[in-house]
Parts: sequence; C-alpha cells; structure tokens
Amino acid sequence: MGGVRPEDFLRDQFPAGYWHLIPATLRTAYKAAQELANSDPILQIESAVDNRGRLISWATDLGFKRLIESGKLPFDYAWRPFVMPTGRYLQIRLSHSVLTISQVANPRRQPRSVRFRENGCVNNQPFFDFPDFATEQDVIGLPHLLLIHGHQELHFAHLTVPHPEHAKGFRYRSGNLMKIPHLVETSEPAVENTDADLDDLISLKEEIEKWRRDNDS
Repeated sequence: MGGVRPEDFLRDQFPAGYWHLIPATLRTAYKAAQELANSDPILQIESAVDNRGRLISWATDLGFKRLIESGKLPFDYAWRPFVMPTGRYLQIRLSHSVLTISQVANPRRQPRSVRFRENGCVNNQPFFDFPDFATEQDVIGLPHLLLIHGHQELHFAHLTVPHPEHAKGFRYRSGNLMKIPHLVETSEPAVENTDADLDDLISLKEEIEKWRRDNDS
C-alpha cells in the first residue's frame, strides 16, 4: 500500500467514461430547484432564498439516485444517518470506496467539516502516499471520495480525493467536469499505469476487501 496515486484510485472507482453524466445531472438538478422555487411563494421568502442550497442538494440527490436505479451508473447507494440524528445523506457505494456529494463555495477547499465527512476523510489516511501518516497503515474504513459542485451557481464540479487533514484540501481533484467537452479534446493527459502501479492498486483493493470481511461491511 502507500504506492497508489489518489488519481489512479479515483479513476478505478469512478471510471472517466461515466464522468459526462455528472454535468448533465447537475444542470438538471439546479434547473429543477430553481423552477420549484419560482413556483411556490413560500420558497421565495427571504429565509427560503438564503437556504436555496437545500433544494439544490435534494434535487442533486434525486438525480444521482435515478442514475443508479436506471443502471446508467454501475454503483449502489444507501441513505446514511448523520452522526447527530438530524437526517440522512446520500452515500454512493463504489466497488472499494464510498462517494458523497457536497456544495462548496470555493472549489479548492473541502466542505465545512461535518462529522460524517470528517470521519470519512480520516479513513483515507492508510491508502495513499501520505508522509504525514507513514506509521498509520491499518485500514480503518472505506476510502472516501467526494463530488463537489458550485454553491448557488453551477460554475464547477470536481471529483476529488479529500486530504485527511481538512485544511489541506484535496489529495487529488479532477478538472472542471462542467467543461468536459474541452477536457476531452485538450485537457488532462491520459493516465499511464505501469505494472507496478497496477500491482499496488490490486494490493490496496485486496486490503480493503479484507477489512470488509473482518468488519462485515
């Protein structure tokens, strides 16, 4: 372990061939949230306008739930309770990790530190090349990936591997998925995997599977 690049792991878990579904789903969700707000006077009062992000969040969850249920995304999902019993959040279950979705104002920063997300980021400590955590190599949970997107306006969306230390942002962040046509033509160089890279990735996934068996996860 430790030799797997966060980018390689993310692309293994959420292959780039499915990335084009993200901007379309987000655009639909933002549009639906705006149309709902425009249709109901209750949602136009100042306090509701200040919390428009909740409508966007619910619409986004619905969009990804439908993608999974329709088979367009080959993943599973679960509704997980927050640490404090204030509701549930959508957890997308990939083959060897989990993905959650958050709105952020600044695409270079992690969302505000919420306990379930904070705990998930800590799970990333043993999996990648984190010199700060060189002595902490035991698998303690599934790796946590994060899809972030624009707050009130949909200017960006990124798939990320959060750094275990919240203030350090991301160990890897994709290009702006809202500009996928440009990315396909010019952008990110293809990821080249050596035999050693693939061996490290297989080894990491075997460690995750062992943790799952040991923890009935």
